[in-house]
Amino acid sequence: MSTSLHEVLSNTLSSDATTRKTAEIELTRAIDNPDAGLAFVQVLLSQDADISIRQAAGTSLRRFVAANWSPHYATFKGPKATPVEIKAQIRPALFGGLSDPKKQIRSLCASVVSHISSADWPDEYPSLLNDLLALVTNGNPDSVNGAMEVFVEFVQSDLAEEQLLPVLRDLLPILLNILGSADQYSPLTRSRTIFVFRQCVSALHMVKGEHAQAVKEATTTILPVWLEAFKVLLAIDPQNDVRGDNWDGLRVRREIFTALGEIYSTFPRILAPFLNDFLTFSLHHTQALFPAFERHYLLSRDQPPNSPEDGYQSSIIVFLGSVLDFLGQTARTGKGRAWFTDTNFDSLVATLFACSQITQEEEEEWMADANAFAAQEEELMQGVSMRLVAFDVYSSLLLLEPTKTVQIMASNFAKVIQSSDEARTSGNAQWWRPLEAAMASIGSQASSIQETIEDERDANRPSPIDIEHILTNVIPTVLNLTDYPFLQGRGFIFVSQFAKLLPIQSAGLYLEAAVQAIESPIAATPVKVAAIRAVQNFTKDGSDEIIRPYAERIVKDLGPYLSSISDDSLLLVLETLSLVIENDDASWISVELASSLTSAILDVYTRTKKADPMTISVMVDLFENLSGARSSGVYEAVVSKALPVLTEAITNCQPSEYWVASTSVELVDSLAQGAPESGLGEGFFAMAAPALFKRVGETEDRDTIQNIVICLTTMLRKDTAQILSWSSEGRSGLEHIFAILAKLLSGEDESGGLNMGDLIIHLLRKAGDSVLPVLPDLLKAMVGRMLKAQTATFLQSLLIPFAFLINNQRDAMLDLLESTVLDGRSGLDIFIQTFCENAETFQGDWPRRQCIFALTQLYSAASAGRASLLNMTVKGDLIIKPETKNVIMTRGRAKQNPPQFTQVTFPVKALKLLLKELDNANEAALIGSIQETTGDDDEEEDWDDEEAFSTNQAENDFLSNLLGPRGLPHDNDEILDENNIGLFGTREDEDLRQDPIMQVDLDAHVKSFFIEAGAKDQFRRDVEQLNVEEMAAVQSILSGH
Repeated sequence: MSTSLHEVLSNTLSSDATTRKTAEIELTRAIDNPDAGLAFVQVLLSQDADISIRQAAGTSLRRFVAANWSPHYATFKGPKATPVEIKAQIRPALFGGLSDPKKQIRSLCASVVSHISSADWPDEYPSLLNDLLALVTNGNPDSVNGAMEVFVEFVQSDLAEEQLLPVLRDLLPILLNILGSADQYSPLTRSRTIFVFRQCVSALHMVKGEHAQAVKEATTTILPVWLEAFKVLLAIDPQNDVRGDNWDGLRVRREIFTALGEIYSTFPRILAPFLNDFLTFSLHHTQALFPAFERHYLLSRDQPPNSPEDGYQSSIIVFLGSVLDFLGQTARTGKGRAWFTDTNFDSLVATLFACSQITQEEEEEWMADANAFAAQEEELMQGVSMRLVAFDVYSSLLLLEPTKTVQIMASNFAKVIQSSDEARTSGNAQWWRPLEAAMASIGSQASSIQETIEDERDANRPSPIDIEHILTNVIPTVLNLTDYPFLQGRGFIFVSQFAKLLPIQSAGLYLEAAVQAIESPIAATPVKVAAIRAVQNFTKDGSDEIIRPYAERIVKDLGPYLSSISDDSLLLVLETLSLVIENDDASWISVELASSLTSAILDVYTRTKKADPMTISVMVDLFENLSGARSSGVYEAVVSKALPVLTEAITNCQPSEYWVASTSVELVDSLAQGAPESGLGEGFFAMAAPALFKRVGETEDRDTIQNIVICLTTMLRKDTAQILSWSSEGRSGLEHIFAILAKLLSGEDESGGLNMGDLIIHLLRKAGDSVLPVLPDLLKAMVGRMLKAQTATFLQSLLIPFAFLINNQRDAMLDLLESTVLDGRSGLDIFIQTFCENAETFQGDWPRRQCIFALTQLYSAASAGRASLLNMTVKGDLIIKPETKNVIMTRGRAKQNPPQFTQVTFPVKALKLLLKELDNANEAALIGSIQETTGDDDEEEDWDDEEAFSTNQAENDFLSNLLGPRGLPHDNDEILDENNIGLFGTREDEDLRQDPIMQVDLDAHVKSFFIEAGAKDQFRRDVEQLNVEEMAAVQSILSGH
């Protein structure tokens, strides 16, 4: 078959389309033939065949393996796998191909062997690992190259950590020998040895908990040897690797620094004695390679060469990115503090300034493409950018030594100003690049720098940088350099980044200049983008007093841009418009301007209905800000323009364009969010409702359903009367809403109902008696859905409405639940069991408060003699078994050892949950006290490989905010910020924030409950069933502590 297959493969490369197409059909038939594998192997390994034919055979062989080799593959076509006896012939033949003199053939064989190993090793191919070890020791560069290609895939995908440990002692010395034999093996082969070593380090870290002694022995004996080898290799002049036409040596160095980062993350104690040396190497490599970086990238005088081995380009930018990542990593954690002397600090910052310059390629791209320039300013660039890598290192340095970092950045900035002036005077056309880079560097850290300035001033120490001098004496000159658009644009951005430090009069002058640049017909694209960015920064960071005189003018200037831009520049303009309109609640905007801007936004939406979520989110904010303007008549003008367009899109979009309906509903909701206190306005619900109800009846798209539920909730909050008075086809608005709830409760997909609870709550709070006729059936359906619900958020949507009703009409609700029977169980039993199991998972402050109040109400009902509650048995505490103690419970272990709980009565469980609430509040307060009494841990001795509880201020801030913002109990009113963001990141509307339950001191309420209940005999009997810690907590409360 191999002769005819050779011809078929040859014809697939024919220039004649008919011949090629016919051959491709025949080749597909051959690939589907289970007996064709050997024939492909024969052609692949034939030394007489043309290399292109052999490559085609290798590619086809991989397709054959994917389709016929094993059911292990998702691409397996079957019905039967390749026979064992055929596999036994193919595997050794392919393994021999790993030593083929042609690198392309070796790579193809390695790819197929790796693919086969994922299915066959170790059961059907147990000798593979030993075969590879033998191959890498035979001294043949071709064999070693082929084996290393397989090893890279093998350790990355197929070799489990436990399987890797037994071969480490044999494998790593072999790899180290290959790494050190630069005269025998190619840089690409040697770099692969480091990659495999790095995977081994990661594997050791993964199993150190289970094999602590073995891992300790391996790391203390193996890692130092490799680190010494790395030192030897890095001591060789890196400039040697960028001379001539082969830069592959950079790959070896890059793998070294990547491996160092892995060791630093996993076994820092082993690295500690070597760290200063490697940090010195990091700085030296960055400095030594800068001339080549400047020649090939900054000025583009020469193109970097492609690898002679695999054709890829060995990029200095990619290599330096790995070097600086390692350096930034050590600075960020502070363990390399001793290396960061004034001299090293200064050299590093100077080098980072130089590396942050705009390259020639970036200059050309950004001049022609506003999107690309806008993306880099948002740090959204794809790929590696030296500028963004340098910015990350600055951030790490500011964490390590904020004052020193700012001081050194300031001194280097002064040097750059002087050298740039000298270069400009001497006629150097590139004089502007270092100055722009220095400004970009300082500006990138504007927030941290301003915080450092404030801290120093608060401590009565001089400012580490004179920003006012830069703004007064440097920036005005820069803004007039129209021949250097990137420098001019950087000036606009820089001054806006430090807008908080400007006097109002000066800020107004700079803002005027930015607006003029936007309006200028001759300003270059980078200048206009920079000016828009500056306006955005001024709007975010400047005072309303600065923006107010320019707001209307800015909106008029930016509005026309919406018709001609897209992607990142569109996002920039939309964000800026949204921020400007937010100024002074848009009391300054006219009806005419609001109407024209609405039309422009709708035009953008019509063009970009499948825009990225970030753009849609900004449009939603923009519509909400615009419709919420305090200027008379604006809300009506915006709604009259936007609502018909949006409802038409919801009604008429095709099923395949589900995102059109979803985003259109979001925008309708944003209009409703901006409605005044007087309501949605005449006809709003009448226009929106038919579209919403039609769409929800036709779609199964979860996002669309969820957005419709959110939108209906908003309209119910804003104008209940419109919903109650509207009807269509004999059904009222409430009936339509109940139909949606019925759909959500009967469906299997829970994601569309995550906001269902909010809708039900507002129906109960707003619709009053109108809900009563259907309430029993709704509640029965909700109880029934509890039996099948899986996700915590969906269960919360079902449970919190019951908690709300219990807190308002306890006995009536309990009577209803007791009378409801589903699957042989009472509704009360279903609700209480589900409620107790999920009470600790509720998100949001209002739901959590409803839960706690409901627990006190239910306990009171039980203690008053309601037998159904008093005698109900529920899950108590988790039973810790010896075989699962201190063991991470994976899914497999959980199946073998399913969790078991004690059984307690409901009143006991209620007390446990209430005590848990008090305990959580106390933990939050404890974290807050830790913040106040501990400082930064700067001790260099803390090199333990195991992570410990940190007393680092930033980390404690993070932990504290998880438990309770600023370490305060979650019920403290001060933590409810101006954006109405709930305690768990959920947005709670103003209606719920004004609920009387939100004004209660929760801690005091729970303690008061315990004190009142403490006088009853039932309470004392319940307390006796608590554990020791819980009984002590109760005693503490009752004694007034």
